Amino acid sequence: MKAFTQMNALAAPLHRSNIDTDAIIPKQFLKSIKRSGFGVNLFDAWRYLDEGFPGQDANSRKPNPDFVLNQTRYQGAQVLISGDNFGCGSSREHAVWALDDYGFRSVIAPSFADIFHNNSFKSGLLPIELPADVCAQLAQECEANEGYSLNIDLEAKTVTTPSGEVHHFDVDEFRRDCLLNGLDDIGLTLQKRNRIEDYEAMRKNSAPWLFNS
Repeated sequence: MKAFTQMNALAAPLHRSNIDTDAIIPKQFLKSIKRSGFGVNLFDAWRYLDEGFPGQDANSRKPNPDFVLNQTRYQGAQVLISGDNFGCGSSREHAVWALDDYGFRSVIAPSFADIFHNNSFKSGLLPIELPADVCAQLAQECEANEGYSLNIDLEAKTVTTPSGEVHHFDVDEFRRDCLLNGLDDIGLTLQKRNRIEDYEAMRKNSAPWLFNS
């Protein structure tokens, strides 16, 4: 998993509340268990005017010129500013994978659905909760100023605007430490690799019949 420490990145505003996981990555694209390849279909029903299907060449599709991520000024954005209850709906991990594969490293919103919030930390995406009025302010500043970038410092737990205004956010210390060090569940387990290997060696001696090929 990619570690997250500090970044200064272009932001994009998405003025919607209750954005569910089916909107983030529609169900017809959930046919792969790989974590890559979902970015092209992120917000598919909003990004395109035609209906998409798996394996389709994105260059042959009709983009929606009114959708924020299709606007030239937001190309390459790595921070998404959105509304309440982001990531509600189903528990699909693909929603986080799609955001990550598109290029987003952080989503800022007043609140997140619990499962989406948990999945984010396990995939290297930083969900930042800030008050609704602050999120609205950031989104408005983003729209008013082309090239609007935010500095996000996970170690200091701060979001700093181009004008120097600093907003502090809270994050669970265990999750913060995992993200700072790029540790997902597998990475955490592998930290105990020596103890796991010692246990396996002991079991092979005490119960060799379990290991007969």
